[in-house]
Amino acid sequence: MLDTIKQDIRVVFERDPAAKSVVEIVLCYPGFHAILLHRIAHSLYKHNLILIARLISQINRFLTGIEIHPGAKIGKGFFIDHGMGVVIGETTEIGDNVTLYQGVTLGGTGKEKGKRHPTLGNNIVVGSGAKVLGPVKIGDNSKIGAGAVVLKDVPSNSTVVGIPGKAVVRQNIDFADTDFTKVDLNHHLLPDPVADMMRSLQKKIETLEMRIAFLEKELNSKTG
Repeated sequence: MLDTIKQDIRVVFERDPAAKSVVEIVLCYPGFHAILLHRIAHSLYKHNLILIARLISQINRFLTGIEIHPGAKIGKGFFIDHGMGVVIGETTEIGDNVTLYQGVTLGGTGKEKGKRHPTLGNNIVVGSGAKVLGPVKIGDNSKIGAGAVVLKDVPSNSTVVGIPGKAVVRQNIDFADTDFTKVDLNHHLLPDPVADMMRSLQKKIETLEMRIAFLEKELNSKTG
């Protein structure tokens, strides 16, 4: 547990340039408080002390504004930046080196039983206000854009944007190692499929206009 706590503090330094000292993190970072209390609650939950675990999770929610069900499985190097409004459901599974921003929901889609919440791989960043709903799987090294709503599985090395979320596969990118500084935190650098389509249509229109002008010139030379 002590090693895990040290690692949780380390990732704050590596992913938040505002962090100045260990004391500041321990006293002032709700994301750190939330994961610390969750690890305690999850340990009790695994030992079938459900009520105590749920009480700790409710205290956690009251103190931090972050709601994590004690049944959620969370790996190493987990970081919640700011964190207000984050919700993580009971059957959620989160891999190593994952970062969530404020307002993220890892939730279900109804009253189904069993596995009903998302599974996130390693080295994933989920932007502010994004919603990942249902028992979907998010592949390693992926980014979920701010405000995206993800309802389907996402392959590894992808960026997801839009409502519903659309995955754009990125080639030759691999952050899969234990170096937390390799996590891609540039979640503001996102593709725009609509703009890309508009640019493609504009190029086609320009090509057609040039072709029409050429044909008109050719026709005029023949009739002249």
